[in-house]
Amino acid sequence: MRRPERAEVVMAEVGSPPARGTRPRNRRAMITAAAADLFYREGFDQVGMSDIADAVGVGSSALYRHFAGKQQLLTHVVLDELHPFVEITAEPGDVEQVVSRLAAAALDHRQLGVLWQRESRRLPEERRDVLRGELREVARGLTGLARAFRPELTDADARFRAWCAFSVLTSPSYHQVQLARREFEQLLAEMVVIIGNRPPQELAPRPETHPEQLERFAGRASRRRLLLAAATRLFAEAGYGKVTTEDVGAAAGIAGPSLYNYFASKQELLSAVITRGNAWLEVELERTLATKADPAEALRALLRSYIRFAFDHGGFIDILVSEVGHLPPDERHRARQTQHAYVAEWVGLLCEARPELDPVRSRILVQAALTAANDMARTGAVRDARAVLRVGSALMLETPVEA
Repeated sequence: MRRPERAEVVMAEVGSPPARGTRPRNRRAMITAAAADLFYREGFDQVGMSDIADAVGVGSSALYRHFAGKQQLLTHVVLDELHPFVEITAEPGDVEQVVSRLAAAALDHRQLGVLWQRESRRLPEERRDVLRGELREVARGLTGLARAFRPELTDADARFRAWCAFSVLTSPSYHQVQLARREFEQLLAEMVVIIGNRPPQELAPRPETHPEQLERFAGRASRRRLLLAAATRLFAEAGYGKVTTEDVGAAAGIAGPSLYNYFASKQELLSAVITRGNAWLEVELERTLATKADPAEALRALLRSYIRFAFDHGGFIDILVSEVGHLPPDERHRARQTQHAYVAEWVGLLCEARPELDPVRSRILVQAALTAANDMARTGAVRDARAVLRVGSALMLETPVEA
């Protein structure tokens, strides 16, 4: 029998919005559940306190009795999603039982990945520090879990596995694929076990950036490419909403209205950044499919090129995860269609490489590998491309799946 996910349980407990003027005891829970759902589906910038109030069936003033503002509410929502992982990893217990509980929590809190990776960056620094502290607790607990699998691990290797495991657990946040609850939990748990059981490895040090190479590149770049590079960096660092076209022009060394000779608006700049990155991935996909006949080898080659791109262009990955919602509706739809079609090619290859898999399970495995690559490129302290490749390949090609 299918076990209901947390969102369904919350809605069952909360029920329909109460009549205005009433004060149900669970109003705070109703507010946070509605806010989490809206932030996840629509994006923080697109949701107002009035939208949340309407979803709960109260006036805006009632929300402010519980939360001082939207940023405080988002902080509370993300902390609420993270806290079960802190609790589970802090408690000593049988490894298999801990992994099983983590997999269940991942589906109970399926919104977590998007909420902390995409939306928490909208918060001021002091609120993000609160979330970072909670994430460090999760990482500390998962590092201990990694050592429960392999006591001989170095500190760096144990931390790397911890973050990879967290990527796997949050990966369902980035797709809407549905699988029977027990089977989904089992699949997530098996991926965590795959990561935990891998042989110890020496991790390469974080590569250094050489400013002189960047300066030589800048000297050869056209103004359009300089603007795209500046926009990518600024949108990734500060968020699309906080960056102006003047900021982009200044960062590219192009003053005044000259920017508008290349792009009509900030939105057009964002569209060009996303189109450019997607085009690179599509070209690599076509090249790989044309040169690799074996589907498993093609998958490894694709993952290798994707990791290299993600490590070299982490800003684009940030934007792809966090800023697509700022495109006009038709362009947003096209960008997401392009992403879905790209992932579908990976899923098709995996189904060829492993005929025992169906497209649903293949999509879950592929998304876990891509999420690990994205997270290591964007936030990982370890930037060893070979280590990420080994983990991603194992997730797709070695994870056992129930018949």
